Amino acid sequence: MMLDPDAILAIPLWINGHAYLTMAPSFFDVCDPRSGQVKRRTPMCGAAEALTAVDAAQAALPDWAARTVGQRAALLAALADSLAEYEEHFAGLISEETGQEATLAAAEVAAVLRLLRAAASDPQAATTGGAGVVAIVSDDSAPLLGALRHAIPALLAGATVVVKPSPKAPSAVFALAELSASSAFPGGVFNVLHGDLAAIEGLCAASAVSLLLFAGEPSLGAKVAAIASGHGKPFVD
Repeated sequence: MMLDPDAILAIPLWINGHAYLTMAPSFFDVCDPRSGQVKRRTPMCGAAEALTAVDAAQAALPDWAARTVGQRAALLAALADSLAEYEEHFAGLISEETGQEATLAAAEVAAVLRLLRAAASDPQAATTGGAGVVAIVSDDSAPLLGALRHAIPALLAGATVVVKPSPKAPSAVFALAELSASSAFPGGVFNVLHGDLAAIEGLCAASAVSLLLFAGEPSLGAKVAAIASGHGKPFVD
């Protein structure tokens, strides 16, 4: 494994509309599977960081839920426009962290764009659920699309979200959070928490989280469902 300590940076969380740095107890090395090179490090967060992210989402909830579905859809349309400007960059992040071929990574970004634009053009059809704080856990099989399949209808319905991507492939979701800020999303509506099972435990323990959604492989989904069940938290995969 090639390792250049001077070039490796920890990827921040995204909380309340800005990058959030934390001294996590440990870090996960994000490697390019094609070369073995360590590209960045993911902070392995726990209950404290999970609660901070949930508190931000809860604080943003009243204003977000009070907006019309059309107003929320307009912000998703703006996010789609921003993402379209950086399609190649996002595809590169996905390829770098998952080893996917460039064409498959580009197809994933294109699928996210279609979801965003479909939601913006017909928001009532894309809206599911209701207002609340929703936690979303995804693995690295579709690091951007998996999370956004859940996040888009939740956001349209007036929910605020905390997304916990895979520590193996965190960058695309974090980069999208950055774009949400430049697309005029209010702080706290879209948050990103890093970590593994301890972070999921923290999300499920937070009373303000009304629902836990999962996207990914069934084996991990079973572990996430067990954690949710242990805290009496509704779970959907």
